[in-house]
Amino acid sequence: MAANKYIALVAGKLKEILGTVTSTGVANADEIIALDATGKIDPSLLPAGFGAEVVSAVTSENLISGEFVNMYLNGGVATLRKADATDTTKPAYGFVIAGSTSPSINTMYILGVQNDYVSGLTIGTRYFLDSTAGGITSTPLSTTGNLNQEIGIAITATSILTLNSESSTVEIC
Repeated sequence: MAANKYIALVAGKLKEILGTVTSTGVANADEIIALDATGKIDPSLLPAGFGAEVVSAVTSENLISGEFVNMYLNGGVATLRKADATDTTKPAYGFVIAGSTSPSINTMYILGVQNDYVSGLTIGTRYFLDSTAGGITSTPLSTTGNLNQEIGIAITATSILTLNSESSTVEIC
């Protein structure tokens, strides 16, 4: 859903401008805020310390709502991609709540908060990063060279309480 528009006087002429749904920082100074598709203000628009801790960054692949993501340096730019336990280079640092087509800006919610954008979970079950990019599994990986990262515990069939990086167990098989 595109953001609502407003009329602004730009260089002496009326111009239609889109409201800002997500912020990348200083580049969005003095812009008017628009609610997202869920009718809420995106946390990237709030100052640090309010709401979930998030990082907005460009994506290097298409992302689906609820997927766990990794942030890496790509040509000097912080970039989001799907987390993947097949080796040690893509541990999960957070998850996204909105799908996006790459390249675009998306918002990563840092681990330690609830992810309500997953499905098929069993309440009370511990989940781990999966070898399927962006996914989680209830079975810890044991293949040599895989990353065994505990993600969190299911609190409903569609919600997982993720562990912050200090609480998360990360091992190399």
